[in-house]
Amino acid sequence: MKWQGRRKSGNIEDRRGQSGGGFGGGRGLSPMLLIPLFRLLFSKVGLIIVAVLVAVMFLTGTNPIALLQQFVGGEPQYTQSTNYQPSPEEQELADQTAVVLADTEDVWNRMLEGYREPTLVLFSGQVNSACGTASSASGPFYCPGDEKLYIDLSFFGEMERKLGAEGDFAQAYVVGHEVGHHVQNLTGTMEQVNAMRGQLSEVEFNKLMVRVELQADFYAGVWAHHTQRATGFMEPGDLEEALNAASAIGDDRLQKQATGRVVPDSFTHGTSAQRVRWFRKGFETGDLSQGDTFNATEL
Repeated sequence: MKWQGRRKSGNIEDRRGQSGGGFGGGRGLSPMLLIPLFRLLFSKVGLIIVAVLVAVMFLTGTNPIALLQQFVGGEPQYTQSTNYQPSPEEQELADQTAVVLADTEDVWNRMLEGYREPTLVLFSGQVNSACGTASSASGPFYCPGDEKLYIDLSFFGEMERKLGAEGDFAQAYVVGHEVGHHVQNLTGTMEQVNAMRGQLSEVEFNKLMVRVELQADFYAGVWAHHTQRATGFMEPGDLEEALNAASAIGDDRLQKQATGRVVPDSFTHGTSAQRVRWFRKGFETGDLSQGDTFNATEL
């Protein structure tokens, strides 16, 4: 996957090394930007710019801090614990993840009117979110309450060692899938599904959740389709990496590895074959209208 030297998202909140995950963060203004920024804000020109930025924020949902960063100049910076020193390999993963997130922003801003870009939180060990506290063992997740994606980068190593899902595009697929949940949140799908909680039996609600997850896989495929068309960022073997990752985290395969048996009524994410099928469908078509997993007669 060709990602080096490309735009990184500024919507990164780096909580790695913070005790218990913390509530720190923000959108990542570098301290070096603060001096010129304050000079700008307290000038007459600055007041006009602030008024314009606020208007843009309300009309488009665009993050005004990101616009100020572009006006002042400089690379978007992570907000990070000063005591945390990632290894070169981990920092490369962080940079790669920021590029993938930027690609999702480019695609979904074009495809969805009024798209609100999510924040991606990097954490280590444990993290607090609007959806509660989670540990690294939970894996990457999306919280609709704060519209943030949460990823402990060590998950990618676990995914490779324990599941055999290796490669940078396998990692990109994970980010694309979680952003897919954000799309579901913005389009009202998550709200409709959550309204069914308590009205269905556990087995029936599990079946509904499978359709949620498969649609997120489809959206990840749609993202990859349009990014490839726009940038040609994929290299030979990348598609196979994503399909292998989708297969590796199928409910049937994970249950078989963990317990030696498979219980379909407990599935919440879909089988390996289903996850591969819906990611591939999104990638091959790039057409959002093809991703209605809720009315599909066959998954």
